[in-house]
Amino acid sequence: MGTLRAMVAHPVAVLALLCVLCASAAHGASVKEIARLEGQGKSVLRGFGLVIGLPGTGDKADQLVVARPLAKLLENEGNPIGNFTELANARSVALVMVTCEIPATGARVDDEIDVFVSSINNAPSLAGGRLFLAPLRGPLPGQGVFAFAEGPVIIEGANNATGRVRGGAKLVQNINMQTVAPDGTITLVIHSAFAGWSTSQLLASIVNQHRLGLEESGEELARAMSERVIRIRIPEVERPDPANFIADIMGIRFDSSLLDLPARIVVNEREGAIVATGNVEIGPTLITYRDLVINTAPAGGAQAQQLVGPSRWAAVQTTGRPNETARLQDLLAAFRQIDLPVDDQIAILNLLRRSGNLHAEIITD
Repeated sequence: MGTLRAMVAHPVAVLALLCVLCASAAHGASVKEIARLEGQGKSVLRGFGLVIGLPGTGDKADQLVVARPLAKLLENEGNPIGNFTELANARSVALVMVTCEIPATGARVDDEIDVFVSSINNAPSLAGGRLFLAPLRGPLPGQGVFAFAEGPVIIEGANNATGRVRGGAKLVQNINMQTVAPDGTITLVIHSAFAGWSTSQLLASIVNQHRLGLEESGEELARAMSERVIRIRIPEVERPDPANFIADIMGIRFDSSLLDLPARIVVNEREGAIVATGNVEIGPTLITYRDLVINTAPAGGAQAQQLVGPSRWAAVQTTGRPNETARLQDLLAAFRQIDLPVDDQIAILNLLRRSGNLHAEIITD
């Protein structure tokens, strides 16, 4: 990290860095893969609706929360009812929450986007039903109607009380994402997985070197403001039509190995999955867990760890020097030898992390 900062501080070193970036660009990452434009983010439209045509699996219409919207629907269609008791035996309708996720780049009138419906009362199944025309509003009160949703409900998982309507929402208002600030700047927001001062400084230097010689003023365009934020000034000549400039910045490619990222382990207890970067080290420690004893201290030769139990034993082998610190892949390989359940593996990793001997951040997905 210190070497990288020193290079960024000296123009000649930065020019050398740029040569490395250009040479490896074909195999590197792009700015848009690790950062987004501020102002571009996913948003959700929401509303209530009725799923109709259910084969007796809908809500009980003698409940007012269902009877009121159903009676209003019939009244709007020219068939008002005299009393809610007329709906008591209806089981073909379900009251649902309807949501629609707008892409980070926004949406335009007549765009068609998938919507999701979820039963909010006691309907056991939405299978075979159709969402009746439902208005979708912005997430905040008073934002108005942006789309209308309608279409057949498709059940995609084991839960029959939720479903999807493919292309069900049709936009009736544009949803624009404002990315250019009034002062003629754009802001890059680094994705949290890549956040850090070294990353923001690196991206700022890459942008400045990419535009080197193109700016008459000779001033730097990009400046790292925080661990996640980089402010970029759009040149005066390009402000009336900034699309080409923004596309150029977001498309810059560089050697991803220059990113100084911390070691990370991502665990998903629900799916029983563990994903880790290749640089996770385990310091010397001793942990007992059920019928296992885990020793991560270097033991000489190629053996760095041992798992010992009444009927199970596995050596954790390293591939480097005899006294090399064991890495996570060595430990996971030993786990596989003794067929240790994933839940137990995750428990051991958390214990190692709390002891300070697992040199990585654990992220629970």
